[in-house]
Amino acid sequence: MNLRQLEAFRAVILGQTVTRAAEMLHISQPAATRLIASLEEDIGFSLFDRIKGRLQPTAEAMTLYQEVQRSLLGVERIARTAQDIRNLKRGSLHIACAPAMGLSFLPRAIAAFMAEHDQVQITLMVQSSREVVDLVVGQRCDLGLIVLPNTYPSPRAERLLATRMLCALPAGHRLAERTTIVPEDLQGEPFISYPQSIGSRQHIDAIFAAHGVERELRLETQLSQPMCTFVEQGLGVALVDAISAVEYRGNGIVFRAFEPAIEMDFSMLLPIQGPLSKLQASFLAHMQRFIEAQVPVAYRF
Repeated sequence: MNLRQLEAFRAVILGQTVTRAAEMLHISQPAATRLIASLEEDIGFSLFDRIKGRLQPTAEAMTLYQEVQRSLLGVERIARTAQDIRNLKRGSLHIACAPAMGLSFLPRAIAAFMAEHDQVQITLMVQSSREVVDLVVGQRCDLGLIVLPNTYPSPRAERLLATRMLCALPAGHRLAERTTIVPEDLQGEPFISYPQSIGSRQHIDAIFAAHGVERELRLETQLSQPMCTFVEQGLGVALVDAISAVEYRGNGIVFRAFEPAIEMDFSMLLPIQGPLSKLQASFLAHMQRFIEAQVPVAYRF
């Protein structure tokens, strides 16, 4: 007994004639007849009585039909699942992401992706860039998004975006009309900093020290989004990443280029070994398109 025989058997039950069964299966009538005959031979009993030109299933046939129906529905579900996987409608992704992109930008990107792949399951974890690297290296997530540069080994990566840090100023600030801010412009300004434990803090401090500029350092936070809130409240100025600038939804801040430029890259970490799955490759391409559409050219490096 094989799948084709069972399909022909079910088609005859539903169509009541071999002719209609053949049409349902897109085969010739003789081929359908042979399939039924070979099935009866394999199982050792008759399945149909011929009454007035129609095939009347026997009681034994109806008992068999119930089991065939359950089995073939299972096969069809498997076939539909395989088709969904092939068409990227099914599957799962476990994504780890640094906070700069993971708090709002990546959730918006994921929402757009899921709108096109409505059966895909996605898990998002927001961690430090170092922890994201560890998760990818330990194969505990499918993809990771981090902020570069970093000072620790990382697996293979695809750079998504090369940006420059931007100077965030309250909308009514004396420097708001400038197109570019330099260290000397911020002499004596209240300045919202990253904590000393974050690498960007040392880089930024070194730039101001090299230009002999002293700032008023009274407020620190490790994330650019709270920095923007502090700037909006008039508590100082800050240097923030471009993604946080994109995500800012108020009108109380202006973002200006800062020189000398401080590069900040966003990269997607890929599995260490083997090719990407179709779903991973599709999400990577989606992120590249989403960033292209969302991040202004002026914010890029």
